[in-house]
Amino acid sequence: MPLSSRLPLTTRRLVLRPFRATDGPALHSMLSRPEAVRFEPYGVLGPVEADRLAAERTQDDRFLAVTLTDGTFVGNLYVAPDGPPHWRTWQVGYVFHPGHWGHGYATEAVTALIDELVLDGAHRVVARCDPRNTRSWSLLDRVGLRREAHHRQAASFEDDEHGHPVWHDTFQYAVLAEEWRARTS
Repeated sequence: MPLSSRLPLTTRRLVLRPFRATDGPALHSMLSRPEAVRFEPYGVLGPVEADRLAAERTQDDRFLAVTLTDGTFVGNLYVAPDGPPHWRTWQVGYVFHPGHWGHGYATEAVTALIDELVLDGAHRVVARCDPRNTRSWSLLDRVGLRREAHHRQAASFEDDEHGHPVWHDTFQYAVLAEEWRARTS
């Protein structure tokens, strides 16, 4: 059964659900913060851009809104196939509102998402992050993914003043379904 048919997912404190067009102001509150988007392939967004992005995400099942059970928007998750379908590999990502950092919401949301992917038959789940993003790779360590690689100058989200890419390294993390299931045995 595909993940989308099991939404919303509810944890002890959170709801993982499809985006709604009305999520624009909450998305703006998060994505207008430089510290929230520092390691993302886009800069801060204005209110009109955030409204447009929320509307686009209502049609894009790769993105999930993450709210507290009272409806307060705290972040979003990204989940997409990584490789051909028969690999059963998924990439996950996340951005959370800086005002909600330090409460374990991202850890809880990512854990719930991987639980569902493994339940749905995933063989492997991967995540990538910038090595300078200590909060991100610490989360991946905490939830039980393994750092598999440090790719040198593997990504560029901006150009310098001469139009040349500004390269940065990436860490690749992964967990196999059998490892994920064994962590709670």
